[in-house]
Amino acid sequence: MMLISTELNQAINGQIGREFGASMQYLSIAAYFDGEALPRLAGFFYKQAEEEHAHAMKFFKYVVETGGNVAIPPIEAPKSHFESAESAFQLSLDWEVEVTRQINHLYDTARTENDYAAQNFLDWFVEEQIEEVSTMDNLVKLVRRTGEKNLIMLEAYIAHEG
Repeated sequence: MMLISTELNQAINGQIGREFGASMQYLSIAAYFDGEALPRLAGFFYKQAEEEHAHAMKFFKYVVETGGNVAIPPIEAPKSHFESAESAFQLSLDWEVEVTRQINHLYDTARTENDYAAQNFLDWFVEEQIEEVSTMDNLVKLVRRTGEKNLIMLEAYIAHEG
């Protein structure tokens, strides 16, 4: 028995791919910071990569539990070269803003279909995106304030926030 509509199932499958893609993008950013000898910033993005993988798995399990069909779409290769720390953080912020838009679209679909279980499930993601966007926005502001030559200050900030 399918408790999820075909339309919402397909939309969530797309989101699964985007979450796995985000995980890979954050791994790529972590590698950039590791290459710049900034282990705290690298660690922050390794953690973000794990979180995005966990988000993909939440969606994955939801589709399975509601009797849907999991079909992971092709995942675009992540960007692997960054001009600066600021560009890496800006990419992350832009991504989180886009994910918020995508989650809102999923929520709109669930609401249109009167799928209360999906709305309840998506509530967690709506709240999570507030935190994700806020965190990345703050880090973009901080990297702009410290500048590329003073990233060690951002390392100390990340270590303190731990």
